[in-house]
Amino acid sequence: MAEPARVALLVTCLVDLFRPSIGFAAVKLLEDTGCSVEAPRAQTCCGQPAYNSGDKADAKAIARKVIAAFAGYDYVVVPSGSCAGMVKVHYPELFADEPAMREAAEELASRTWELTAFLVERRDLAAVVASCAQTVTYHDACSGLRELGVKAQPRKLLGSVAGLKLNELPGAEICCGFGGTFAVKYPEISDKMACDKIADIEATGADCVLAGDLGCLLQIAGKLSRAGSRVEARHVAEVLADMTETVPSIGKPASKA
Repeated sequence: MAEPARVALLVTCLVDLFRPSIGFAAVKLLEDTGCSVEAPRAQTCCGQPAYNSGDKADAKAIARKVIAAFAGYDYVVVPSGSCAGMVKVHYPELFADEPAMREAAEELASRTWELTAFLVERRDLAAVVASCAQTVTYHDACSGLRELGVKAQPRKLLGSVAGLKLNELPGAEICCGFGGTFAVKYPEISDKMACDKIADIEATGADCVLAGDLGCLLQIAGKLSRAGSRVEARHVAEVLADMTETVPSIGKPASKA
């Protein structure tokens, strides 16, 4: 077991607004490895929408608040490759012209981790206590994969889930078409990419598609639903935290008691 650590959870806007169960799953996984976990009340959006839209001034203003909110923790953990990538990669770039703030941004970046990478690389987690009697496939979200190198870590942990079978997704590393503001700016292209993605998902014969980024999962789940597909969509943290029996898949209503 790794040494105890004080961890701040950067919840992310999408998780907070649309899928809080991902945040609870992240807390469980972190606490199971000996971390004490807090979610700073002062946290806000990481600023990625403004940054991606070219609004550098607002992105910097938001980044300053995030840097202050997450000061003093051993680590900052994010159940999203895109938000983790924003903090870890783009915050230092934002403040290239402000030496003091760049130093603060780099210090925060050095403590910031995507959830599965943190569990495997900093908490030495090799297996979880969970079961999932499904065949699943896995979509590699762009930011986690390309900016943070998240690929093997979630698969390593999924390999320990009892009853789970992983069928690899053709084109797993190809974008789903969400891309934050990309889906708004280029809806026709985004839709075609999503259609291609769900065709690949269906071809695996999987019961459920997993990913580490809720933005991708909302895009994929929405397209699957509109196509009448039986395939479910879940965040990888929910499976690893053994929540599949108590939390409905993304886009599905909770069953009534």
